[in-house]
Amino acid sequence: MGRLTITLSDERHQALKEAAARRGKSIRQIIEESLDRYGIQTQRSAAELVALARSHSSKKEDDAVALAVRETRAARKARRRR
Repeated sequence: MGRLTITLSDERHQALKEAAARRGKSIRQIIEESLDRYGIQTQRSAAELVALARSHSSKKEDDAVALAVRETRAARKARRRR
């Protein structure tokens, strides 16, 4: 697992700690969820999603990409509801 060091203002750091405590989660979990909501993922994950969409369809590549985009957006919305 990669490690990352960031510098935050004291106020932002405190707010992050408080948000994590309110949700019963770690700061790492809060950051991971935020990245998911912004759709930040590896190219491999995106490519796998496109491949999955194409395997379930006889659609052309452009149609498969459009389907993958819709599925990605739906997955993000579902995560936000949790």
